[in-house]
Amino acid sequence: MKVLVMTLRERIERFSDFSIIPKDWTLVFAGYESDTEKLLEIGMDADTIFVDAIQPVKKGLIERMPNLKLIHSEGVGYDRIDYNAAKKKGVFVCNNAAANSRAVAEQAVLLMLAVLRRTVEGDKMVREARQIEAKSNWSLEGIRELWNCHVGIIGMGAIGQETAKRLKGFETKVSYYSRHRLPEELETELEATYLPLDALLQQCDIISLHLPANSETKDFMNLDRFRQMKESSILINTSRGDIVDQHALMFALKERMIAGAGLDTISPEPVTQNNILLQLPEEIKYNIIFSPHIGGVTEQAFIHMHRFVWENMKRVAEGNRPKHIVNGL
Repeated sequence: MKVLVMTLRERIERFSDFSIIPKDWTLVFAGYESDTEKLLEIGMDADTIFVDAIQPVKKGLIERMPNLKLIHSEGVGYDRIDYNAAKKKGVFVCNNAAANSRAVAEQAVLLMLAVLRRTVEGDKMVREARQIEAKSNWSLEGIRELWNCHVGIIGMGAIGQETAKRLKGFETKVSYYSRHRLPEELETELEATYLPLDALLQQCDIISLHLPANSETKDFMNLDRFRQMKESSILINTSRGDIVDQHALMFALKERMIAGAGLDTISPEPVTQNNILLQLPEEIKYNIIFSPHIGGVTEQAFIHMHRFVWENMKRVAEGNRPKHIVNGL
């Protein structure tokens, strides 16, 4: 079997266990190449594609690979893959659902704490020898502890649940909204209460987003939803940048509709200097704390994800159905 690898070769070499990859398989590496013609030169006859979650797999590529049976996302996301074109051709599209849920949950809690404690701004002020200024002013303004916050989780899949588990350790009040309510016994275990979306937005001090990126969730956090939030509230996004209307978020921060945001993702990626969220005026510049979409890219997560991809490809090579099919085949 031949595999077209559309992610970093160095990542494959570091995190993949080559003992589970059959020795007669051929791996061809394309890195972050996105030009369809060049990709076809490299791996037109490949049977499977192993692709970084933020890399596009276009219709033109899928249609012109005669042996293609499976496209596998390295991570959880698969919105950059033309899964409808793959379905039409009978090609499985699979993801690594839940593989990095613990890692992303940790990142969500990190961002909550970082925004509450103004970590980035504080670091800058200490480096400028303004430590006493920060300490004096912030103690008067008030610093809130996480246990004293009501956290609202939107999207209670694997990552949302792992986030709730970690918040239990902070003795934080947790509520959630999801299209499908959890079983009562799981709500009890997680110590999470269900709230309708409007009530969640209105009542919670921190809103943490854990939604997939698709046509239904694009710009999910829009101006109307920001208007429902408390002026003292914080938005956390460790999902995809596309689920937040970035112009609306900028407006909400400027108009003091909300107090701040912690973002592991913004749109589009790779982020460029002209992104609107990087143009905040100086007085609210540190109301957003960014991290570089690293929530799910820990060493442990990559080892787990790569093992799953290779095992799923072996299933397909042996004529079996893979796991975690996301395009309805």
